[in-house]
Amino acid sequence: MTSAMIFPRIRGARRGLGAALDLLLPERCPVCGAPLQGGSGAALCPACFAGLRFPAPPLCGRCGLPLPASGSCGCAAGGAIRRRRFALFYNEVSAALILRCKHGDRPEIAGRLAAWMARAGAELLAEADLLVPVPIHWTRLAFRQYNQAAEIARSLARLCGTPWDARALARIRRTPPQARLPARARRRNVAGAFAARPGAALAGRRIVLIDDVATTGATAEACAQALLAAGAASVDLLSAAAAVPGET
Repeated sequence: MTSAMIFPRIRGARRGLGAALDLLLPERCPVCGAPLQGGSGAALCPACFAGLRFPAPPLCGRCGLPLPASGSCGCAAGGAIRRRRFALFYNEVSAALILRCKHGDRPEIAGRLAAWMARAGAELLAEADLLVPVPIHWTRLAFRQYNQAAEIARSLARLCGTPWDARALARIRRTPPQARLPARARRRNVAGAFAARPGAALAGRRIVLIDDVATTGATAEACAQALLAAGAASVDLLSAAAAVPGET
């Protein structure tokens, strides 16, 4: 029996056990584990929710980050991504929530992230022709059994009515995790790692790229370059969380 056959069975058994336990045990906060009183599986306890940081105006129209007192952001011009928006600042609480979704076998958390992202990225979503999630390599997908960015895109598509395509973009080269690398090495790491799939209907379409976390932006930029090379009219980025320079 191959690993591609074993991993799904293990994941399926774990999820089945988790569903059975949910009927017997109180629901718990996915960040701290505190018992919850009702709510969905993606709900947070009041203490953890209070630890989330949501962006608030005034924000830069291009990078989406808070504007300084001078009113001028100074973010670098150019690049493949036209505009960036995010639902949360990347901090200890948002990181724990996203990692729980990504590696903790809790894809249902994507629905809560998508609801916050729909509000934060309303302008981008209103203009979008297609939502495209940042893909993961097929070997990681075989192990994890889902791509958290695709789960978020699926939920966003239901909320805003915009089509989504999890197969429009492919990760054609397996790369080391970006989190382990410095900024300059991250750009080299993902250079040429993505390509539009043959037959993907991208020409002339306004794409919103969906991801869980934007830190240096190297992965999103590489994805955007591949989408534009395939004929996309524009690429915006909407992520669940974004790091503020100097805070990570």
